[in-house]
Amino acid sequence: MPLKITLADGGSPSEQIRAQIRGLVATDRLAAGERLPSVRQLAKDLGVAPGTVAKAYRTLEQEGVLQTRIGGGTRIHPAASTTPRSVLERAHALAEASAAEGVELEDAVRILRAIWVEEAEPDAGTS
Repeated sequence: MPLKITLADGGSPSEQIRAQIRGLVATDRLAAGERLPSVRQLAKDLGVAPGTVAKAYRTLEQEGVLQTRIGGGTRIHPAASTTPRSVLERAHALAEASAAEGVELEDAVRILRAIWVEEAEPDAGTS
C-alpha cells in the first residue's frame, strides 16, 4: 500500500509526519517490515525539506516504530505495536456514527477524551 501522508495547517511538518506514521502503524495500515519511501522521496512528495522527513524518521526510530538498515532502507519495526482489533472496530464504529450524525472530528475526540477520563478514574461509576 502506498504511504499516504498529507500536511495541514497546525503543528510542525515533522510532527505531522510522525503522528501520521504512528497512526498508520497503530491501525495496521503499515505492517511490520513494510518499507517506507526514502527521505528524499517523501520530502519531494510532501514538498518539505529532506531534513524535516529525516527528523521524523529519526524520532520514530528512537521510539521503536521504525528501523533503518544501510542498504535496506527504512521499514516498520517488527516489534512496532498495533492496536487490538476490538479497539479498531469500535473506533471505526465511532467514526461512522459521528460522520452520519454530522459530528466533527474535533468534537468526537473531545467526547472520547471526556469518556476516557470517566472510565479511567478509580471506582468510576460506583458509590
